[in-house]
Amino acid sequence: MQISKKCEYALRILIDLGIASAAGRECLSATELAAHERIPQKFLGLILHELRQEGLVESRRGRAGGYALSGKGREMPIGEIVRMTHGPLAPIGCVSQTAYRQCSCPDETHCGLRMLMTDVRNAVSAILDQHTVDELVSLTLRRIRRDRLPIPFALT
Repeated sequence: MQISKKCEYALRILIDLGIASAAGRECLSATELAAHERIPQKFLGLILHELRQEGLVESRRGRAGGYALSGKGREMPIGEIVRMTHGPLAPIGCVSQTAYRQCSCPDETHCGLRMLMTDVRNAVSAILDQHTVDELVSLTLRRIRRDRLPIPFALT
């Protein structure tokens, strides 16, 4: 399974906002996020708009405004975010739980490929659904500290 750029960027943005919060920053500007992640500003704006509509990020106006990770964004399983921004986790349509599509196989019930792809979907889903943005932020910060690197977005 390969996730879309939109999904990848959305996850990286959410992790960045979590890191910024841990570093004492209330908000990050869209310009700062775009520069840090090397995301085109217009594409970033579309992703931030969707994340805001879904309640994963909050926006604040003004000079010190920008975007912040919401409580919902911190606790949402990564699998749900992937489904929201990318689509189904199933590698083929006939095993999808959210976007089932009948395949061309003459006997779906006894199809070995379908059985294998169901296991793949279940494994991917189990891994992504057991982790949250907060966990990824903690993991990222542990590795940054372990390698004695500066914390991104920290106030100097």
